[in-house]
Amino acid sequence: MTSRFIWVLLTLALCHPGLAQSRKQVFLVGDSISIYYTPYLQSDLADAVLFSRKGPSQIVSVDREVEDPRANGGDSRAVLNYLRMRFNDDRFHPDIVLVNCGLHDIKRNLKTNVIAIDSNEYRKNLIAIFGLLHSHKARVMWISTTPVDDARHNSLSKEFHRYNADVERYNKIAREICVARHIPIIDLYKFTAHLGKDHYIDHVHYDTSTRELQAAFIAGAVTMLLSDSY
Repeated sequence: MTSRFIWVLLTLALCHPGLAQSRKQVFLVGDSISIYYTPYLQSDLADAVLFSRKGPSQIVSVDREVEDPRANGGDSRAVLNYLRMRFNDDRFHPDIVLVNCGLHDIKRNLKTNVIAIDSNEYRKNLIAIFGLLHSHKARVMWISTTPVDDARHNSLSKEFHRYNADVERYNKIAREICVARHIPIIDLYKFTAHLGKDHYIDHVHYDTSTRELQAAFIAGAVTMLLSDSY
């Protein structure tokens, strides 16, 4: 799927009469992959929604924000705690929340190989996240975790290892929960995997062309949800 084709879908969605009535508030919480595509996603959605994200709504320097916990969603436990904190503020009332967590959950200790957040806790955290958002009447869109190239990642990362088998396992857990709760899934894993393995700039992050495509893909999904739901 080319960026031009995605943009055509996006344009068609934006022309839907229901979208012109009011601009919904869309909030994003996600890992460093999301920080990299945020500037493009914000631009793609600028005419359709009021967009914001964890941390600064305007990501000026992605390299500076990637490891900043104020912008990076972190693992599922951190995302849950963050959203609980945000909903203590009555001014926080997004219509749609885009959620991703997984890459930080599957970090494995170099010496013990113990995973950061085990699968049982990951499942419980996602159920709690979705339940929290539902209780605050926020629509949820789940963004699946992007692929890991084992050899590349683990030769470059000196602090922890990651494995794509864990990515797939945790994405499967998330999918099962989302399907059971009728939560839309933006399958960024499959979309990114189809682009090939030649787009990494380091152990896990992607080049500019990939970020632009990821943003367009997500923006298209968001606007199609808006056209179907409001």
